[in-house]
Amino acid sequence: MAQKQNTQPPKGTRDFLPRDVRRREHVLKTVRAVYSRYGFEPLETPAMERLDTLLGKYGEEGDQLIFRILERGAELGRAVDKIIGESKTAAEPRALHKFAERELAEMALRYDLTVPLARVVAEHQAELPKFFKRYQIQPVWRADRPAKGRFREFYQCDVDIVGSESVLCEVEVCSAIAEVMDGLGFDDYKIRLNHRGVLRGMIEASGIGLEHEVDAITALDKLDKIGVDGVAKEMAERGIAADAATALIARAQLATQHTGGSLLEELGRALEKSEAGSRGVKQLQELVSFAAHTPAGRRLAVDPSLARGLSYYTGPIFEVAVKDLAGSLGGGGRYDKLVGMFLNRDLPAVGFSLGLERILVVMEERNMFPALDAPAEVMVFRIEDATTAETLQTLHAIRAAGISAELYPNVDKLGKQFQYATTRGARVAAFVGGQEKDAGTVALKQLQTQQQTSAPRAELVAKLRELLASR
Repeated sequence: MAQKQNTQPPKGTRDFLPRDVRRREHVLKTVRAVYSRYGFEPLETPAMERLDTLLGKYGEEGDQLIFRILERGAELGRAVDKIIGESKTAAEPRALHKFAERELAEMALRYDLTVPLARVVAEHQAELPKFFKRYQIQPVWRADRPAKGRFREFYQCDVDIVGSESVLCEVEVCSAIAEVMDGLGFDDYKIRLNHRGVLRGMIEASGIGLEHEVDAITALDKLDKIGVDGVAKEMAERGIAADAATALIARAQLATQHTGGSLLEELGRALEKSEAGSRGVKQLQELVSFAAHTPAGRRLAVDPSLARGLSYYTGPIFEVAVKDLAGSLGGGGRYDKLVGMFLNRDLPAVGFSLGLERILVVMEERNMFPALDAPAEVMVFRIEDATTAETLQTLHAIRAAGISAELYPNVDKLGKQFQYATTRGARVAAFVGGQEKDAGTVALKQLQTQQQTSAPRAELVAKLRELLASR
C-alpha cells in the first residue's frame, strides 16, 4: 500500500473552512464599508512582481523575507550554466550568491501592498486623479518564521492617499482605521503614533551616527518583542556603543513617564537641537490636534519607542495595538519618496494597513464574532423517489424568491434528515411526500419549535416568509 500523502497545507499557510470564510467575510464587509464611505477606491495588483521592483524597499532584513520565484524550463537551465561558469572565477562567495540570486529569479511574490501601489501610480499616473485614494484587500507572502497570529501567507487591508503632503491625510487614514476597529467591536485598542523625524532626532541626541540610523531603528522596532536587554544586545552587535544605545532606549521610553501633550512638550525640549526631531514633533502636534475632531482622536497615543522597521517611511508612523497581544493588528505611515523610486520625482503618500489574520485570531480568542448566517435557511428533504420532481420544483421556487435553500440529496429516514438540517443551522424543513403531492401542498416544519404545518404550493413562499420572520 502506498504511503499516505501529507495533506497539511505548506508551513505558514492555512485552509479556510466554511465557518472561517464566513468570519473573514464578516470582517471584510465592515472594512470595505468603512473604506468606501471614506471615498477610497478598490485596486488589485498581480500576486507576482518583478524582483527588482521589490528589492531595496524593505531594508536588508525585509529583502531576505521575499519569496523568490525560480526560473523554469530552458531559462532555468541557462541560468544554472551561467552560475557554474561564474563559480570558477568568483573570488568572493557572497558576490556569487548575489549573482546566482539575480540569475535564478526575476520575479517574486509580493511582500506587501504598498510597493505595488507605488508601481501602479508610476505606471498609470495619467489615468489617476490628483489625489488617488485607494483601498486594497489581497494576500501577501513573507518567508518569515510562523508563529501565533503570524503566517507566511496573509491578507492585508490597505488604505492609502497619494498626492498630498497635508497632515489631514494621516488624520483620514487613522480615522478610517478607528471606524473599522470600532465597527468590529474592539474597545481597548490604541493607535500608537510616532514620526521618523523624531526617531532621527533621538538618534542624533543619543550620539549615534547617522550611518547606524537604520541599524538603530531596526533594533528599536523589536522593543515590544525582545525587551530592553534584547534591543541593547542587538544594537551592540550592530556596532552601536553601549552608552549611546542606553540613551536612545531611555528616550524611546519617555511614554512611560509622560502622556499626551506633556509627552510632546518633553520630546520638543529633548530634541530642540535637531531640525528633523523638531519638525517631527510639530507635525505630531498638528496631527493629534486635528484628529481630536474625528473617531481617531481618543485612540491616538504618541509613543517614541514605535519604530516600524520598513525603510521607506519618511514622516508619521502608526500601529494598532490591543491589550495582551505581542505585535500589532496593523500599521503604516507616510512614505513620500517610495513612488519617486519609480518616477524619478517625489510624490507624497501615506497609508495604513490592517492584518486580517491577526484580527481574526484576536476576535476568536475574545468571542467577538456575532452569530453568522447558516449556509441555508431552509432544508428541502427527499421523502421518496416518486416525488423527486415535486421536490425539485419546491426547492427552486424557494430559491427564486430569494430565500436560501439546501437540498438533502438522499432518500433517507426522516430522523437522519432532521438531524442533518439541525447541524447545518437550517430554520425550516420543507418536503413533499406522496400525501402532499396528491393534495398539492408542501409540508413545513420549524426546527426550533418542532411545529409542523403545510401550505398550498401557490402560497409556499408567503408561508415560508412568515415562518422565517418569527423567532
